[in-house]
Amino acid sequence: MTSKDIRNHRMSDEVYQENFSDIKPPLSCYQANMEASRCLYCHDAPCISACPTGINIPSFIHRIADHNEDGAARVILEENILGGSCARVCPTEVLCEQACVRNHSPECKPVMIGRLQRYAIDHRQKAAHPFTRAQKTGRNVAVVGAGPAGLACAHKLARLGHDITVFDAHSKPGGLNEYGIAAYKLVEDYAQEEIRFIFEIGGINLETGSRIDLEKQLPDLTIQFDAVFLAIGLGSAKAIGLPCEQSRGIQEALGTIETIRQTKNLAELPVAAKVVVIGGGNTAIDVASQMRRLGADEVTIAYRRGLQQMSATHHEQSFAKESGVRIIPWLKPKGFETKAGQLHGVRFVKTTQDSAGQLLETGELRVIPADRVYKAIGQTLTAECFSSGKLARSQNGKIRVDDQFRTSIGNVWAGGDCVDNGEDLTVHAVQHGKLAAEAINRFLQPLEV
Repeated sequence: MTSKDIRNHRMSDEVYQENFSDIKPPLSCYQANMEASRCLYCHDAPCISACPTGINIPSFIHRIADHNEDGAARVILEENILGGSCARVCPTEVLCEQACVRNHSPECKPVMIGRLQRYAIDHRQKAAHPFTRAQKTGRNVAVVGAGPAGLACAHKLARLGHDITVFDAHSKPGGLNEYGIAAYKLVEDYAQEEIRFIFEIGGINLETGSRIDLEKQLPDLTIQFDAVFLAIGLGSAKAIGLPCEQSRGIQEALGTIETIRQTKNLAELPVAAKVVVIGGGNTAIDVASQMRRLGADEVTIAYRRGLQQMSATHHEQSFAKESGVRIIPWLKPKGFETKAGQLHGVRFVKTTQDSAGQLLETGELRVIPADRVYKAIGQTLTAECFSSGKLARSQNGKIRVDDQFRTSIGNVWAGGDCVDNGEDLTVHAVQHGKLAAEAINRFLQPLEV
């Protein structure tokens, strides 16, 4: 982009700090205890079933009410070792809190489960790890990917006494928690702080900057290690498939989110005046909201279906609008307006859907001016993962696994975004890693002396 197209003015440090401060500020001790007292401690509580990791929510809230924060934290961490980050980034409004019985009349307001979970984790005693490692088994497991699924699997297996080597292509572990979450959701260095806590269990060796080529290296890993867990995420961004898609000013949303998260001085980031984001998920919301908070004049999210079909929750959509983002549904991209390779706008066709839900183009065109476009239409696995023919592929192009997260290779399991099992949420990835670790442990037990 030319200097004319970029807003490179600097806002005050106070504005940047306010715009990127924690959007879910912690509860005070008084607030936490008042909120914990609202819980009815239901028998067969529906919030437990709604939590993908099965945390005993009434149990930990009851401990908060009794001023037993350590006990509350242990209840959470027993089921979700990344309970701190999940408390911050989980869409609790459509999970546990949606199931809360307090949603009904006369209150119609759920217990703030997510914020209570954060309170418990943040107030536990940091002096000692809440879990101890079992006697060493002499078995070793490779975990490929240090995102939430890989970290959850590594911790569970290390706790059971196995030796774990975690490989990750990045310079820092954390996966999307470190590189793909909006900066105001996981502030400061929380992702790394949580990982340091996880590694305190012992028995986990981390090798960063180690990109594993599954086609060439997976066969060797299956020989060198007793078991392998693949938590490789989705490494390739989907293409829209339009001419001029490689023009200057058209970028991938996740790469931009990573840049924002890894930039210490936000004033260094150039920001376009007019931004268009194509997509309807949380990534679209995150990049759009952050662009607006960085100083973009106009930010528009364009989505090809209706607001109800967006994978971003109503809460996320409302947050974007509060940030000054305009969301326009029923728009499908048809082309980019460029001059000398420089982006000037995006051409859309208005859409509708028939009674069967099939998307239809109306033929009515619309151009939205843009200096910068961010594509947030999803990620996919690279075809190279399956080129050897040994890893079976699901119908949706992900790694095929059984109900124990075992792949088509006998001693290889997989979980997280790279498998077709549940939504692509941090909390689901944690559950995948935990359940896969339990399955791997059962697999290794007959081998133990």
